[in-house]
Amino acid sequence: MFARDSLAYEPVPLPDRADYSDARMLEEARAFHERMRRRHTVRDFDSRPVDRAVIETCVRTAGTAPSGANHQPWHFVAIADKEHKRRIRAAAEEEERRFYDGGAGDEWLRALEPIGTGADKPHLEIAPWLIVVFAQRWGRFDDGTRFKNYYVPESVGIATGFLIAALHHAGLVTLTHTPNPMGFLGGMLGRPESEKPTMIIAAGHPAADATVPAVAKRKKPLEEILTVAG
Repeated sequence: MFARDSLAYEPVPLPDRADYSDARMLEEARAFHERMRRRHTVRDFDSRPVDRAVIETCVRTAGTAPSGANHQPWHFVAIADKEHKRRIRAAAEEEERRFYDGGAGDEWLRALEPIGTGADKPHLEIAPWLIVVFAQRWGRFDDGTRFKNYYVPESVGIATGFLIAALHHAGLVTLTHTPNPMGFLGGMLGRPESEKPTMIIAAGHPAADATVPAVAKRKKPLEEILTVAG
C-alpha cells in the first residue's frame, strides 16, 4: 500500500462535513445510542446464510477506522467454509479446555460464572461467518522494505469496534471469542509472521431460542463511566 517515494504531507480540503444544529446533533447522538443499546453478544446462532456482500461491506466500514500514522495495521479473514470452521472450533476448544480445567485460575472462572460460558463452542461452526481479526505488527513498502506500525493494539481495537457496530447496524448478531493462545490461526489461515490474531468474531442471525445472560443487560450508569472536567 505504501510507497517510500510518496510519504510527504499533502493537505486536502475536508471531503465530508456534517454541519448540524445543536438540536440535530443531540438527535443523531440519541438515535445512535438507541440503536447500539440493542446490540447483544449472542452465543446461539441460526445457520441461515448471510450474503458475502454484507460481510464485505461491514469490513470495509472497519477499514475506515483511525490508526497510528494511518498505517491501518489490521487484516480480517472472513470464513464461511464449513471445514475451516470445524478445524477452528476443534483447535479453540482444545485451548478452552485447558483454560477451564485450571489454566484460568479460580478468580477468573468465578467472574465468568454469571456469563454462563464453558469450553464447548458450537457457535464457531453454526454461525455462517467467522471473522478472524489480525493485528499487523509491521508492514512493508512497495519495494519490500519493512516498516514499523504504531499503536497497533489501539488501532485494531478501534477498527474491531467499527466492525461490530457495522454488523449490528446490518441486523446481525455477534460473539467475540478470544482463545488464548491463538497462534494456530495464523498458520491455519496462511497469514504472514507479521500478523498476530487477536480475536474471532462469529456473525450471523440469532437462533429462534437465543438467550443472553441477565447480567449482560446491566450496564454501568453514565455517572460511573463519565467525568466531565472543566
